[in-house]
Amino acid sequence: MTHGEAVAAFEEAELHAHLARRDEAAADDGGRRAAELAEWQRVVQLLAATDGPYDPDADVVVQEELAEDRRREEVEQQRRQQQQVADRAEELARLGGAGRLDCSVPSRAGDEAARDLLDEKRDYRAAKVDAWLARALATHSGHYADPAARAAAVGLLPVPVRARAALLAALARTGTPIDGDLEFVGRLAQADPDATTALAAWLDSAVAVKGGTA
Repeated sequence: MTHGEAVAAFEEAELHAHLARRDEAAADDGGRRAAELAEWQRVVQLLAATDGPYDPDADVVVQEELAEDRRREEVEQQRRQQQQVADRAEELARLGGAGRLDCSVPSRAGDEAARDLLDEKRDYRAAKVDAWLARALATHSGHYADPAARAAAVGLLPVPVRARAALLAALARTGTPIDGDLEFVGRLAQADPDATTALAAWLDSAVAVKGGTA
């Protein structure tokens, strides 16, 4: 858009505003028309100063408005994500408290954040969620079926939960059913995660040796 085109658009907007002022039905639209006129006037003045075609990318006001829109969108997106985490945390806590958080409930991406929220609130049901996540990680179920999700769990889950998962997986490889409530595994992992992980590695070595001599 050139300066002349901007002037013509501004004059046309002024004409429409003048005609609208005579129409009582358009009275409620006066604020929008005033803002439109002010914007056209600003563009006309900008082009008169730069003596060139209008470029939104070079318009500081427009770019600031776009940046503010992006900031608002980011804030809103963060709010939505936080609400989703809170809703999921409440769902998992409710299932855990009712004794229904088992292998029939598939884990989902973001459950680690929901677990952290319960832990921050010192919710007693967080222990149930820890046990459920450890089993899902051990059995590669739910979103942990994806190797990338299992790799990411190293940085998303606390050491005791990962140690618990490692021992459960090692026990499964020995042929031991891990469908029941193996509460002792969780207590071992919580008390000494390093020793629990070492025990899991020892069991895996024993299974490998036995398989090699079979």
